[in-house]
Amino acid sequence: MRIGELARRAGVTAKAVRYYEALGLLIPRRLANGYRDYGENDVRLAQEIRALRSLGIPAERTRPFLDCLEAGRRHADDCPASLAGYRDAIDELTERIEALTTRRAALISHLQEAAHRNSSVAPVHANHPPGQAGQADHPDPAHEARGLSEDLTEDPMNHYLSLPADLPVPEDDGAAGHLPGMKAPSTAFAGTAGETIRIDALGAGRTVIYVYPLTGRPGTDLPEGWDSIPGARGCTPESCGFRDHHQDLLAAGAAGVFGLSSQDTDYQREVVERLDLPFQMLSDPMLDLAETLRLPTFEISGMTLYRRLTLIIRDGVIEHAFYPVFPPNEHAEQVLTWLRDNPL
Repeated sequence: MRIGELARRAGVTAKAVRYYEALGLLIPRRLANGYRDYGENDVRLAQEIRALRSLGIPAERTRPFLDCLEAGRRHADDCPASLAGYRDAIDELTERIEALTTRRAALISHLQEAAHRNSSVAPVHANHPPGQAGQADHPDPAHEARGLSEDLTEDPMNHYLSLPADLPVPEDDGAAGHLPGMKAPSTAFAGTAGETIRIDALGAGRTVIYVYPLTGRPGTDLPEGWDSIPGARGCTPESCGFRDHHQDLLAAGAAGVFGLSSQDTDYQREVVERLDLPFQMLSDPMLDLAETLRLPTFEISGMTLYRRLTLIIRDGVIEHAFYPVFPPNEHAEQVLTWLRDNPL
């Protein structure tokens, strides 16, 4: 058979077949006209190379497995040399995992240090739970790296800057469909800068107000079942997104940005300091905005909290509402795109 047919049947490319030949793994016979002629055995060998490469074993290290097949064994790993090849690949992978785990732990450590630099709340380390900090004056770095990584894997609720991959996606239940065109209410809220902000007196232009359930703190558990509520998880990543894109939002036409939740001002002030937010948070502990605008809420652990949404208020009128919001860590970019697509 020709190289194209071999490649198709083996599930590889013609370029890969030529590479296998260059390594001496495939040796086709030559026809009188000089063309390569491949047989069924070549198909089997090429398939085996592809299978081993999918396991992370490079083509140049598949020789022991192919020799096992050439020796008449039913399986490429029926020979001792093949088992040794597996062990070598496992050892190499283990070294890479350990190196990556150490690097990941170092990055997390830097992230936590930076996140708490301006905060009055001390970071909670994996190997030093609250009340036990400082018990080991000279901890083993490798042990700390493993411990931190394992802690964050086993208890993702404490890894407040991350979002689990399997978060439920909120559905549009129409709870915000009535908002565009409504006048902004005269409701006033305490801001984290010590001033009172009235929603109907934000000034000319567009103001972005992202409404969220609650922000968590490192080392503090979120309500039980938090991740199972569509749209609940992700308030801190969302706030970080608005922080990182703040200047872009202003350049795109936003006169200001605010976050709003039912948490008290002292709690929000700590968040602003810890995350180094360049804008104020507004506190609405009585859910006044929910009552005046009929905003969607949900209940958990005896609390009534806002469902995540964002309002664009222009000259005292709600111009646009983002609802539902997902994923929260990308929402600032979604708002930025809308502002750019709808210039004043």
